[in-house]
Amino acid sequence: MDSNSRAAHEMCAFGVIYKRFKSHVLMVLIHTCYTLLYFTAEAAFNNGLNPHVMVTYRHFIGGLVMFPFAYVLERKERPKLTLALFAEIFVLSLLGIGLTLNMYFASLKYTSPTFLASMINTIASLTFVMAIILRLEQLDVRNPRGLAKIFGTLFSLIGVMIMTSCKGPVLRNLDKPLIHISRNNLHENWMKGSILTVASCITWSAWYIMQAFTMRKYPAPLSITTWMNFLGGAQSAVIAAIMQHKPEAWLLTVNIQLWSTIYAGVVCSGIIIFVLLWCNKEKGPVFVTLFNPLSTIMVAFTAYFVLGEKLHMGSILGAVISIIGLYLLLWGKEIDQQQVGLNPREQPNLTPEEKEPTP
Repeated sequence: MDSNSRAAHEMCAFGVIYKRFKSHVLMVLIHTCYTLLYFTAEAAFNNGLNPHVMVTYRHFIGGLVMFPFAYVLERKERPKLTLALFAEIFVLSLLGIGLTLNMYFASLKYTSPTFLASMINTIASLTFVMAIILRLEQLDVRNPRGLAKIFGTLFSLIGVMIMTSCKGPVLRNLDKPLIHISRNNLHENWMKGSILTVASCITWSAWYIMQAFTMRKYPAPLSITTWMNFLGGAQSAVIAAIMQHKPEAWLLTVNIQLWSTIYAGVVCSGIIIFVLLWCNKEKGPVFVTLFNPLSTIMVAFTAYFVLGEKLHMGSILGAVISIIGLYLLLWGKEIDQQQVGLNPREQPNLTPEEKEPTP
């Protein structure tokens, strides 16, 4: 084999690997960005920024960033937006932004980034159950892949429960923290924060499920991202006006408040929502939620090594169990993808008309 043939073979092999694992790499990058968001948002809230105001601003920023891309790149392929479809996108925005993120970031004022990152692992289990009920996910208990999904879901839940309830011995910090985030006294009402977090996880799971249905009717992820940001920003503005009556709360100071909001808007509300929609369309809602344990691990270890927070043995044990659950679920899903590619009639994310073979 000459050098040109060898290079072509290597490029072909790389292309196959890239195509197979592109979604996996994107999901890892997404949760890396989310990890940074946890700490920048907490610092901004402790600096006086209202969570509802931040959610409002970040999604208007995300909408403005994504609008030109949606207008230019999807101008010819964007379906007609009917009133019924607009109402569906409005509800999708309400689930994913208006309700979920307002409750989620409000709970950050009363808990901690590590706790929030641990609780989002329940989203994978909730989404899996909803997907089974709505027939978006296959489950055959007589097949090893079906058992892998069940045990993977259980392991993820057990890992979260261990991380949040079984503290265990505290690991001694290796050195002084590299970064110090000042905390106020709001981290006392853990009951209120826990209720808000659990409620946000439920609506978050419903948001992932609804994405799969909406993307089939309106397969334009850039446009949906733009609409969701503007509608979600408007919904959050109403919530913020109800919850926050001081006009000065809407003024952002040129410090962590401003930079955290810009980062959240451009990266998390713009780019990440688009990538999530794409991954949901390619792999399904369960796949997207399977990577949530990564945020838990990244946040816990970043808090320990960079911010000097306490790390308990229970957190490490729970993280390991969650990772095992993640890999079990991924294994079950990977076999699903291979079999679905061979038999389109078994693909759960297609409508009955789409499942029919073309003549």
